[in-house]
Amino acid sequence: QVQVVESGGGLVQAGGSLRLSCAASGRTFRTYAMGWFRQAPGKEREFVAALSWSGGMTYYADSVRGRFTISRDSAKITVYLQMNSLKPEDTAVYYCAARTTYYSGSYNPPDPGRYNFWGQGTQVTVSS
Repeated sequence: QVQVVESGGGLVQAGGSLRLSCAASGRTFRTYAMGWFRQAPGKEREFVAALSWSGGMTYYADSVRGRFTISRDSAKITVYLQMNSLKPEDTAVYYCAARTTYYSGSYNPPDPGRYNFWGQGTQVTVSS
């Protein structure tokens, strides 16, 4: 049974920082990539950042580049999202997504359909 669990959300003032964590586990879990998406009320889920496991390449949405940093702990199969200079428009439920090596099809980081496991989400609220 594969599990993807996020943590670290909360309430922060504009300009502040938060760090999200996402841990993946499971006997057959072999990581290809992990990423973060977010969904604000009344909006579609959108890509935030992703990291490919073998080469460590990182990908960011334009809206967060320079403010957010994605990183990993390979031994723990954990990915982090360091969020700095937070803005009220960053308020959303943040979801962690994982893609295993045995998932078919090409990898396109911003496409949520390219990930086969998802966490339950963690709320991030940025007050003005």
